[in-house]
Amino acid sequence: MSYDRAITVFSPDGHLFQVEYAMEAVRRGSTAVGIKGKGCVVLAVERRALAKLQDSRTIRKICAVDETTLLAFAGLHADARVLISKCRVEAQSFRLTMEDAPTVEYLARYLAKTQQSYTQRGGVRPFGIASLLAGLDETGQPRLVQTDPAGTHSRWNAQVIGGRNAKSLREFLEKQYTIDMDEQACLQLAVQALLEVVDSGAKTMEICVLREGGTHEFLPEDSIDAIVKTLEAEQEEKRGGTSSSGDE
Repeated sequence: MSYDRAITVFSPDGHLFQVEYAMEAVRRGSTAVGIKGKGCVVLAVERRALAKLQDSRTIRKICAVDETTLLAFAGLHADARVLISKCRVEAQSFRLTMEDAPTVEYLARYLAKTQQSYTQRGGVRPFGIASLLAGLDETGQPRLVQTDPAGTHSRWNAQVIGGRNAKSLREFLEKQYTIDMDEQACLQLAVQALLEVVDSGAKTMEICVLREGGTHEFLPEDSIDAIVKTLEAEQEEKRGGTSSSGDE
């Protein structure tokens, strides 16, 4: 049917199938987790296994859009590269015009507007990525905002995008998240969520922390590995306690 192929034609039941196919591309991507804590936002992504001779520095799932804004994505790498480039140019244009840093909401609106514009005219296709933006609001507080291929954007306290287990991981975050979590608690929760989908522990994780003031830090692999070992030790302790109570 024409509505299955054309981006500008609705199906009889009100669907734009090309947009839904773009969302399927996001689901087939690797998992990205964002958690807002007290004075920080943690972005953590699943990094797929690389070829033995490939340079890992050339494959980034968390990118700096501006000095105070980071973006993590799930979906097609090539589409993400184009959108990130557009977003960086817009951030620099805002700084040149306003002589101030753009807020994360401004960049999320721009990103969502760009994605939406590719859903309503012929000759183009939707961008096959969803993104999590971590940045500062008007008051200088860290915020977490999500965009999707349809061009919607929304603010979250904790969110998961990409991967087949996104729904179950979101339910896990709903149970475990509290509004007053500090940075360490956010890091542990993000790693705990990713451990549900990764096989090689810290080697297949990429984590970045955005703090008040707009400073950010990419965690080295040994720091992530230390968190993984702490969580594994806690789980072993719980299993030991459960088996001991069962023996009694």
